[in-house]
Amino acid sequence: MSRKPAGAASGVRWPAEWEPHSATWISWPHNAADWPDKLATIPWVYAEIVRALSAHERVEILCHSAALRSAARSALTAHGVTRNVRLHLCPTDRAWLRDSAPTGVLTRAGKLEWVHWGFNAWAKYPDFARDTKVPECVARATKTPTRIALRPDTGDHAVLEGGGIETDGRGTLLATEEWLLSRVQVRNPGMRRADYERLFATELGIRHTVWLGEGCVGDDTHGHVDDVARFAAPGVVLLAHERDPRDANHRRSLDNLKRLRRARDARGRPLTVVPLPYPRAVTMRGQRLPASYANFYVANGVVLVPTFNDPADREALATLSRVFPRRQVVGIHAVDLVWGLGTLHCLTQQQPAPRDHQ
Repeated sequence: MSRKPAGAASGVRWPAEWEPHSATWISWPHNAADWPDKLATIPWVYAEIVRALSAHERVEILCHSAALRSAARSALTAHGVTRNVRLHLCPTDRAWLRDSAPTGVLTRAGKLEWVHWGFNAWAKYPDFARDTKVPECVARATKTPTRIALRPDTGDHAVLEGGGIETDGRGTLLATEEWLLSRVQVRNPGMRRADYERLFATELGIRHTVWLGEGCVGDDTHGHVDDVARFAAPGVVLLAHERDPRDANHRRSLDNLKRLRRARDARGRPLTVVPLPYPRAVTMRGQRLPASYANFYVANGVVLVPTFNDPADREALATLSRVFPRRQVVGIHAVDLVWGLGTLHCLTQQQPAPRDHQ
């Protein structure tokens, strides 16, 4: 594994999630503190996710221990998953690979590189030392170089999570001000809007950043964008919109809608906004959970969508079927899963397929 300075990133491009993948990476769940009294059900949800994904692309699974690898294999076999899956030993603290794993970019020559962000467990949990090593596990397994992402203002390792960034693959990025620019700086103290835009440009090839306001209610990450706004195609953004004015997500989603209607993409074109409903509030032990259909995951030939036993499930699935007409849209029951404060996009990380040329 080699590490290159951030300046070597010139010419890279971060592909959109709907572009071809070589694989999807996940981490088999094992931390009981993430799903209090519910952990026993979560591996079965993961097995169903892998079953749906492995019909379309390879699934690479990190396993905390040999015993967990054996348990994962048994669960997958029970779900009829016998091909297109590889299991890797890699100690982890949590299973949210969207945030702890590296981000795959393509060089000007079309080769894959991994961008290795710093990770501090959203500045909320003390146990994250193993998760900081996840990019190294992925790099070794893929025999692909990683590049340490460096802050443009200090040269230190830049702390970032993949759930906070969203791209159209053509130089436009979505992020929220709540996540990176709120008064409490828990990732890169001292970095400002222009510094982040320089970081996105250097590490991901981004030419224009659209700043939204806040994330959704119940989000444990300080406002990740993948619960509120996602690209469906260049120039097309799916926005989680709460219709009920009594719900706290209503004000937030209206503000984000206004921002998107004013915004332009990297080519200067206006954005088309497609609304996604929110489900009714999902709570557990009095805690509001970040239940959002925007946390879908796009893989080769399929879109996995979290569902919540809610009347709005049907509308969300129909909307996603309409904007992704060439992909199968599959609902994954996520009421137990969201007790861990994340769902499908949070637990996956795509490995972009290399290209002959860019």
